[in-house]
Amino acid sequence: MPAKEHLQVVCALIERGGRVLAAKRAQSKSQGGKWEFPGGKLHDGESPREALVREIAEELRVPVRVGKALPPSTHDYGKFAITLIPFLCVFESGEPHAVEHEALAWCRPEDLAALDWAAADVPVVASYLAARAGAAS
Repeated sequence: MPAKEHLQVVCALIERGGRVLAAKRAQSKSQGGKWEFPGGKLHDGESPREALVREIAEELRVPVRVGKALPPSTHDYGKFAITLIPFLCVFESGEPHAVEHEALAWCRPEDLAALDWAAADVPVVASYLAARAGAAS
């Protein structure tokens, strides 16, 4: 039996004005209709930060500044597994465009838990909220 594919994926928690950007996956994709933080797979030889800058430029058509890393999250989807590597980010300029997503939403942190997240993103939401709570105290 071949080894299960294990993907390394980066995601951006892009903050602006006290809100964070969530992206709704296109219905035609795996996990279609679920919310996620924008990002994507690492290419060979790419660092997580380099991958995130590239992915955000491709998916949202804006430059991003990558900040602090949050704890990675691993999820087994059955046919494959992913390790999601999240970073806090800000846009350097411009407005995001939903090139690959069905919708984009600027969410208040307290509203994030109400969204129907892709399973791998659920622990990322929790770690983001915990980091914000720690920073506020």
